[in-house]
Formats: sequence, C-alpha cells, structure tokens
Amino acid sequence: MKQTFTSAHLLRYIYRETSASETLAIDAALHQDDALWSKYQMLLQAYRQLPKATFRPSTKAIQNILAYSKQAAVEKPA
Repeated sequence: MKQTFTSAHLLRYIYRETSASETLAIDAALHQDDALWSKYQMLLQAYRQLPKATFRPSTKAIQNILAYSKQAAVEKPA
C-alpha cells in the first residue's frame, strides 16, 4: 500500500519533527515521486527564506530574572 504524504508531513520532515520510521518513509517517497519531490523543494525553498529568529533579552530583563531567582531561592539548612 502506497502512503500519501501531505504538505504537513513534508513540513514536519523539514523541521525534523518526524519519527525515524516516518523519516525513512518520506525519504523513500521523495526518491520515487517527482510531484512530491517538487512540492518538497518548494516548501524547502520557502523555509530557507524565512527569517531566522534570534532571541536576545535585554540586560534589564536578565537582571530582573537573576534578582527574582535570588529572592525566591530557598536556603539550604547547614
């Protein structure tokens, strides 16, 4: 029985969110199905054009977190 893969499957594959067995099945399908390969290439190109998110909290935010951590820390008995 031939499994049909959707765009959702391919996106999970691109983001490496598939199980090992799904990855193997999609790999095999991509090598056998030209239409699926074309869809994969289109989604991969779109993925590569997305801006990469970078997270840099402000110094004040880090200081607030550290201050809260010190305040909330439970002292260990000696």
